[in-house]
Amino acid sequence: MQKFFDVLAQQLRTLVSFTGKIEEVITVRWHKGANRRSLFLILGIGMGVLLIYVFIVAPPGGFPVGQLITVPEGAAAQEVGTLLEEQYVVQSDMALRLALMMLGAERGVRAGDYLFKEPKGLFSVARAITTGAFGLEPIRIRVTEGMTTRDMAKLFSTQLQRFEEEKFLDEAQPQEGYLFPDTYFFLPNANEEVVLKALRQNFDTHIASLAGEIADFGKPLSEVVIMASILEKEAHTTFDRRMIAGVLWRRLKIDMALQVDVAFLYSIGRSTFSLTNADLKDADDPYNTYVHKGLPPGPIGSPSLSSLRAAVTPIDEGFLFYLADGNNVTHYSKTYEEHLRKKALYLGT
Repeated sequence: MQKFFDVLAQQLRTLVSFTGKIEEVITVRWHKGANRRSLFLILGIGMGVLLIYVFIVAPPGGFPVGQLITVPEGAAAQEVGTLLEEQYVVQSDMALRLALMMLGAERGVRAGDYLFKEPKGLFSVARAITTGAFGLEPIRIRVTEGMTTRDMAKLFSTQLQRFEEEKFLDEAQPQEGYLFPDTYFFLPNANEEVVLKALRQNFDTHIASLAGEIADFGKPLSEVVIMASILEKEAHTTFDRRMIAGVLWRRLKIDMALQVDVAFLYSIGRSTFSLTNADLKDADDPYNTYVHKGLPPGPIGSPSLSSLRAAVTPIDEGFLFYLADGNNVTHYSKTYEEHLRKKALYLGT
């Protein structure tokens, strides 16, 4: 409410300057003992000023606070006025054109996306579109480790007004695992192309720092990224990621199924706690690492730099099995019998 009165005061001050400083006229008339006709005239002028403010200058009801308003490139003042009136930015397109003329900027409207954080009056809007006060400030968006492209599409579509979820998925899903998790700052009018480019460039920059380690390890980048995406969801510490990497690479080496539940998260979208026997036996699911040997056909999320490094610096102690207890402590075993004993001990099954 205070902001409304501040805006009202500002607009009234502006109008007073355009009508010859009515306050001074009223004061002079009063002290000179103005007659009844003069007093009515002054009151009439004051009422007129108030009506002009309410029905022309004040922000219209439904002012699009926080929404992007686009002024097209090359648009004439009349076109801009009509556009802004239709979108409830101003109450009258003619009044806006008049305000632009008074500001000497009828032909100087700046094209682009505008964002108003609070309702603005006629003259404030006119000044904004002539000076290019777009009001756009970067939005902080956190892409967390392990996110899938589907997760990202939903995240960005709720934060960026020009972002199209389906278009992003069309381009992003073939790059699953190659869009780096990090904190990003995007303008509110950033589209899916801008977002995708930033995430992929960030991945390329970080993966370049591991180029030597990847080359020494001898596995293709595609396999490294898939393994890293699994490690991201299987472990929470750098040590455990390296240990589990040793287990999983060893399983692959001896042609043993990976049997990692997290791959199901990507293909069926449910947690490991709701997997059924039918899920585990589903041979039609290429991400079923119980049925299909080898790595899944692609990454199951976006790995962090820690997981990428763990994938190429595994700790191989000869373990083939592991489990996490209720305290998220991981226990490793070399034989299935040992694994069953630890499972009974730590999980009670």
